[in-house]
Amino acid sequence: MPIAAIGVPRKPHLRYPEIQKIGAMPSYTITCGPQTLALGQRTLIMGIVNVTPDSFSDGGHFFSTDRAIDQAMQLVEEGADILDIGGESTRPFSDPVGESEEMDRVLPVIEGIASRVAIPLSIDTTKASVARKAVAAGATLINDVSALRSDPKMAVTAARCRVPIILMHMKGTPKTMQVEPVYDDLITDIMAFLSDAMNRAVAAGVERSAIILDPGIGFGKTIGHNLQLIRDLDRFHDLAAPLLIGPSRKMFIRHLLKNPSQKDMDPLSVEVARGTQAAVAAAAMKGVHIVRVHDVARTRATLAIVNAITSV
Repeated sequence: MPIAAIGVPRKPHLRYPEIQKIGAMPSYTITCGPQTLALGQRTLIMGIVNVTPDSFSDGGHFFSTDRAIDQAMQLVEEGADILDIGGESTRPFSDPVGESEEMDRVLPVIEGIASRVAIPLSIDTTKASVARKAVAAGATLINDVSALRSDPKMAVTAARCRVPIILMHMKGTPKTMQVEPVYDDLITDIMAFLSDAMNRAVAAGVERSAIILDPGIGFGKTIGHNLQLIRDLDRFHDLAAPLLIGPSRKMFIRHLLKNPSQKDMDPLSVEVARGTQAAVAAAAMKGVHIVRVHDVARTRATLAIVNAITSV
């Protein structure tokens, strides 16, 4: 399907010549408790552990504590650099989960793996109370898909816990984000949103060097928006913060690969896995520091080649 057919405007390739060099990846150091992430040498892999019954991609597969822990250990064995543990689905049109229920899902998993792995554990939550308890259980990174908008206490919590925080762009909420999302200028609007979120975090006491930014693939964006976002990822380096992106099994990949007669594709299909790796490779070539994925083994192979190409 031609790019023009899905609404992605073409722009001059060398709009930002200082970061157009293939593999351009600014260097940063992020301290996550006893671990240090050296960002800029290669694209790192964040492995996803969904402790939910209703995730769009693997809902229910790792819902029990034991299965979630086993999955986490498998991802570490496959080469994950970070693990992201979440207990609330953020799929389109999903409903929020109560604070106590979310804690019941994620805390036993974090406690079960914290002493067994030597990589950072991230808590994927929008609730400050869940983040605080998760850090006490062993998490050393907070992943807030609401970029501090869901809970006004989140920034202060990250500052007091002295852990880095990931701030993600989302238009609306998971319940509303895919209802005809519109932007004045996609990249400019998202950059302004993320810049504002960073400023609010710093004002609350978060160290500027402890912030990671996620442009939010699939969160309040059309297929065309997602493709443009990946194509123009290098523009986000102007925000002077590490970049994370999570294209894994997303709807835009499934839509582009499905047959005309299909309403959707199985997120666990081989075709979707291949499409995910194409998106991972494209993002890595644009200098993204971290990719958030379900399939660590395939992603490790993809990035081994990309990192070799970009280091020449």
